[in-house]
Amino acid sequence: MKKNVHPDYHKITVVMTDGSSFETRTTWGKEGDTLKLDIDSKSHPAWTGLRQLVDTGGQVAKFKSRYQSFGLKTE
Repeated sequence: MKKNVHPDYHKITVVMTDGSSFETRTTWGKEGDTLKLDIDSKSHPAWTGLRQLVDTGGQVAKFKSRYQSFGLKTE
């Protein structure tokens, strides 16, 4: 069997949107890295049933300003 074929599998810490965290094993990043989630099962509408706009890059504001003359309903 060939050596060094598989990626490094190590432990990282995942931080949820509410601040809680857990440790898991993955090939993402390096040993001891922290993955901070923008969207997870505690905040995504598919799991919560609540409707909210997630605007991480200002795209929603950009869209609203561009098309405000069409009389779009804002929430």
